[in-house]
Amino acid sequence: MSEFNNVTVTREANVYFDGNVTSRAVSFEDGTVKTLGIMMPGDYTFGTEKAELMEILAGELTYRVKGTQDWLPIKGGESFNVPGKSSFDLKIAKLVDYCCSYLD
Repeated sequence: MSEFNNVTVTREANVYFDGNVTSRAVSFEDGTVKTLGIMMPGDYTFGTEKAELMEILAGELTYRVKGTQDWLPIKGGESFNVPGKSSFDLKIAKLVDYCCSYLD
């Protein structure tokens, strides 16, 4: 889905890692929330409260979910899941455009 209809977008950005990662929350009528954002090249660790689906819209990175050893490559058009109450590490090679869906 390249377009969301009937949503509310939070005007203020979520800013992380000295501005190298930014996102905006998108709230849907059914109460679900997604964030749309950009990540600049670099290494980052994110914690999760809820389970997440990370959709990579453009760019390249490798990721590792807490409790796993392997770094896995991913690029635009692909996605990965992260369990709730966990974390994941990212190594961004090229600017990444992403959509994060909160699943729980």
